Amino acid sequence: MQTNFDRRRHPVRMDLAAKSYEGQVAADRFVEGEKYRVSADRLEFRPQPRQDISIDTEGLFGEKITVYEQTPEGWAWGQLETDGYVGWFSSDAIQKAEKPTHRVTALRTFLYPAPELKMPPLSLLSIGSLVSVAGEAETRGLQYAVLADGSAIVAKHLVPLGHTDADWVASAEALLGTPYLWGGRSSLGLDCSALVQLAAQTGGILLPRDSDMQEAEAGTEIPFDNVSSLIRGDLLFWKGHVGIITAPNQLLHANGHTMTVAYEELDKAVARIAATEWGAITKARRLG
Repeated sequence: MQTNFDRRRHPVRMDLAAKSYEGQVAADRFVEGEKYRVSADRLEFRPQPRQDISIDTEGLFGEKITVYEQTPEGWAWGQLETDGYVGWFSSDAIQKAEKPTHRVTALRTFLYPAPELKMPPLSLLSIGSLVSVAGEAETRGLQYAVLADGSAIVAKHLVPLGHTDADWVASAEALLGTPYLWGGRSSLGLDCSALVQLAAQTGGILLPRDSDMQEAEAGTEIPFDNVSSLIRGDLLFWKGHVGIITAPNQLLHANGHTMTVAYEELDKAVARIAATEWGAITKARRLG
């Protein structure tokens, strides 16, 4: 039996595991899991069912989750379909919902109780959130997408699920100034690998969540001995960190130095990071 499953990617515990792992791992019981969607603006995932520890990542409104356990204390344990991340989260922030048809492409957009921008909004949704559009409406010349429950979103802030942008790096650049948040995965706050993941998604490129996963799996490995040869969209990795090349000698990254998504001259960033716990560059990769 295999015993070295990464807890972030495999719904496997000693007492409980997903049914699909039966025969691969020893567990007290195996369950199929139930399908839900995130009903909160953002859903925090934690490694344990405790509020006093840092988050691993976030699920976004409308994303699908397979739930394997719910506790009387209001916790649930499950796996996010978007990137396969496993963790503990609030069971109050999930619900059964319609299959999404559209993705939020604006950095942020309000969900209104009706197609009327003067009404108090219900939610503030981040880029990457998913919604199911049931109809259309127009109010004073502004087009809205209407959801099944009658709530509405400004239509130009959405794209169909299959839509892709030719320049995904531009989506990363649009997040310039976004606060750095460890484990954050929204336009209200995000970390280095979430910046890469959310932006790449707009170009139809699905990436794993954390920087070590991206370093091992994203695109194709390329040489980095001469950083001046790197081109727009190349990813540069350090131990526990990733940034995006946007132009010659220019790095865009969500970082704890400025505590924002920021540009930094690449040569200066390399020297600065080398003097920290993150050390030297470890890898470069190019997305296809």
